[in-house]
Amino acid sequence: MTTLVTDTGHPVITAWSAVSPYGIGRDAYAAGLRERRGTVTGLGPEHGTTPDGVGCVVPGFGVREVLGKKGTRSMDRVTGLAVTAVGALLDDAERNRAVGTGEGAAFTLGTTTGSAQSMMDFTRDSLTGEQPFFVDPARFPNTVMNCAAGQSAIWYQLKGPNATIAGGRAAGLHALNYARRLLGSGRARTVLCGAAEEFSPARAWLEHRCLDGTDSADSAEGAVPPLGEGCAMLLVEPRAPEDAGQPVLAEILAVELGVVLDGADPRPALVTCLRSALHRAGATPADVAAVARSGAPGRAGGAETEAVHEVLGTAGPADLTPAPLIGDTGAAAAAFQAAALLAFAADRPQQAAGRIGVITSVDRTGSVGCALLRLR
Repeated sequence: MTTLVTDTGHPVITAWSAVSPYGIGRDAYAAGLRERRGTVTGLGPEHGTTPDGVGCVVPGFGVREVLGKKGTRSMDRVTGLAVTAVGALLDDAERNRAVGTGEGAAFTLGTTTGSAQSMMDFTRDSLTGEQPFFVDPARFPNTVMNCAAGQSAIWYQLKGPNATIAGGRAAGLHALNYARRLLGSGRARTVLCGAAEEFSPARAWLEHRCLDGTDSADSAEGAVPPLGEGCAMLLVEPRAPEDAGQPVLAEILAVELGVVLDGADPRPALVTCLRSALHRAGATPADVAAVARSGAPGRAGGAETEAVHEVLGTAGPADLTPAPLIGDTGAAAAAFQAAALLAFAADRPQQAAGRIGVITSVDRTGSVGCALLRLR
C-alpha cells in the first residue's frame, strides 16, 4: 500500500453536517440548538409499539423518500441516516466532495450494535418461517454491524480505509480517535468521521429493560430522556497551512478514553481523562469556552456532571449538552456533541474563537472519554 504524507500537527475539522430530530443538514441542527427547541413528539404507527409512545425522531424521514428508490429497497433506517448525513456534508460545499471522496478518503463510523431492529427482524423471520432459510437474503447485510459504513462508502466512492467502531455513547470519540490515527500514520488523506443511531421498537424495548431503579429517578440528573436518533458527520484532515482554501473550523487537540469495570463510579476515570487531555493540549480550565456532555441518564450522568465540575468548575464554560433537546441519541451522542460545539463557535465567534470546546462521555457499559477541540 502506498503511504500518504503523514500529518505533522493536530488534525483539523473542516466541515460537518447532521441528520437530527431538527431535520436534515447542518443549518437545521444549528438553528434548533440556537432556539433551544425541544423535539419530543408522539410516535405514529410507522414507528411501531414502544414502551412510552414518544421519541425524538428525524421528522418525516423515510429512506426511499430521501434517497430515492434505486439501491434502497432493503436499506434499513440506520444505514439510511448515515448515507443521508454523508451526502449532506459532501453536498454542502464543492471542496468537501473534492477532498472527501475517492482514493485516500477514509470513513470511520461509531455505533453500538448497528441496527438492533434489523438483527431481531431477520432472526424472527428465520424462526417463524416455514423453513429457517426462508428469509430475504437482501436484508442480511443489515444485520452486520458495519453495514452503514460499507453502504456509505459504496454510495459516495470513499475508497480509503473503512471502519466501524462500537462504543455506546462514546462511539463518536472512538471514531474520532481512529480518524486521528489514520491521518497520523499516513493511511488516509482525509477522513469522514461520525456516528449513527436509529430509533426503533427493538432499541426502545432494549433500553427500557436495561434501565435500573436509579436510572428512572426523577432527579434532574436521573431523569431519563426519550430516545433520539440521527447521524452527525465531520470531515477531518491534516492541517495544511499552504492550502489557503482549507476552512478550519476546529483543531483536534486531544482525545482521551478510559474504561470502568464492574459498574464502578465513572467519575474518577473521567476526571483522569479530562486532566490528561488538558495537560496534553497545554491548556487550563480557564481556556475552556464550552462543554457538551453526553447527558447519560441516572447515576452515570450524575457522575459525568460531577467530574466536569471538579475539573472545570461550575461557572464559566457554556453548557451545550444536546440530550435534553434531541433525546438520548445513543451511539451518535458524541458526534452530536461535537457538532454542537462547532455550531456554537459559528454563532458566537467572539466568545469561542481560539478557545477550547470539551466533549465528555460516559456509558453504562463502562466506557468513558473526552475530547478537546480548539475552536476557530
